[in-house]
Amino acid sequence: MHKDFNQRASVLQHVSQNVRRLRHAADLSQIALAEKSGVSRRMLVAIEAGEKNVSLTTLDRVAEALDVAFTDLIQAPDNRDPSRINELAWTGVQPGSKAVLLASSVATREVELWEWRLEPGETYLSEADADGWSEQVYVFEGCLTLIIEDQQQRLQTGDFFSFASNRMHAYRNDGEVATRFVRNVVI
Repeated sequence: MHKDFNQRASVLQHVSQNVRRLRHAADLSQIALAEKSGVSRRMLVAIEAGEKNVSLTTLDRVAEALDVAFTDLIQAPDNRDPSRINELAWTGVQPGSKAVLLASSVATREVELWEWRLEPGETYLSEADADGWSEQVYVFEGCLTLIIEDQQQRLQTGDFFSFASNRMHAYRNDGEVATRFVRNVVI
């Protein structure tokens, strides 16, 4: 059995609940949603029953037809922080192949994708960005200390964090090895 099976099953349940809830909120029948999205009614029935391992493209089409974000379909219905998704969105045929949607932010103009490397003892200080800007950080090697104004967040390998970047913030490597992370600036 694929080791991510239970996590994948919970996402199928989230999608099932969210599609049904959002379809009802939009006052659409399954037939009307099928016509609007170009997804067959049979596929929608299977999705709402939590029985179908649906493609990301199909979910995009359903989200667009419902006029919601892709993340609205896959995140847990009781998620208190809509920017922090952390849900398995796809699994491949080969065990271990997967895509996890970590976080989401609204962008009005663009998103910048950065790869960073900080050597031990290095600090990068950043001025506050404009209101409405945000950042997403994912550490894939080492440990990163993220400082937002006077609060510190220590991120280990595999951790991620999203925040409004309209405050003074800094990235610091307090460890003994290089820290590597991906940084998205959402404008």
